[in-house]
Amino acid sequence: MSVEAIIREKLLGSFQPIRLEVINESHLHAGHRDAPGTGESHFRVVIVSAQFAGKSRLERHRLVNATLAGELAGKVHALALKTYAPGETGA
Repeated sequence: MSVEAIIREKLLGSFQPIRLEVINESHLHAGHRDAPGTGESHFRVVIVSAQFAGKSRLERHRLVNATLAGELAGKVHALALKTYAPGETGA
């Protein structure tokens, strides 16, 4: 299973989002000094979940990072997050 698919599966299971985008941006970082060259190291995630309601941006990011701890400790070099509760701007 690809890293992108694992990220998607874990976020769907943990947050039951009403919107989820997992974008592989690894190609934008090819050749950078710390890029591992795997083609699956840099991701951008947009997620809208009711579980984020009433939580700060930092709390939301900590929840996502905890869910993806295994990937962040290994194959994922960079993860950009946009986390929203339903009805928020950008959601």
